[in-house]
Amino acid sequence: MSNDRKRESAEGSSRSTTTGEPPQQQPQPPPPPLSRYESQKRRDWNTFGQYLKNQRPPVSLSQCSCNHVLEFLRYLDQFGKTKVHLNGCVFFGQPDPPAPCTCPLRQAWGSLDALIGRLRAAYEEHGGSPETNPFGNGAIRVYLREVRDCQSKARGIPYKKKKKKKNQIKPNNNEAKSSKPSS
Repeated sequence: MSNDRKRESAEGSSRSTTTGEPPQQQPQPPPPPLSRYESQKRRDWNTFGQYLKNQRPPVSLSQCSCNHVLEFLRYLDQFGKTKVHLNGCVFFGQPDPPAPCTCPLRQAWGSLDALIGRLRAAYEEHGGSPETNPFGNGAIRVYLREVRDCQSKARGIPYKKKKKKKNQIKPNNNEAKSSKPSS
């Protein structure tokens, strides 16, 4: 083998070619990992999109209405882990029933409420307008309120809305000094 051929085989594919292609750039570092909320939001959005595609006939996002959202929430109930006692159950209204019963497992109200919040935000991030957002429709709020009330009655623990903390007005320095007793 001649010296030129030895050099070519030793250099292999690392030899630059003049094919007119721009030189390859350094790979970009991966984006920072998503927060827990952002990854949940992405997963929920993908799940809802898959749910719409599986409908017969498939439903596009532009055709999606609050009725599709309500059907989705009811569909999710089959995967729930919260025991919701029915009116006829002997444990209805008891927070800690002493024995098992055959009442259904459902999605907890708090989980559904958080899910709707994430999907509402995702809809607008994907170009939907707030005015047409099916997740913000009044029918969704009514459904969530009914689920909350039903579950609180079934458990015997009434839902209490958390009170927002009021911003306390801090006195300015002059008032604070004058109100202190002098020693």
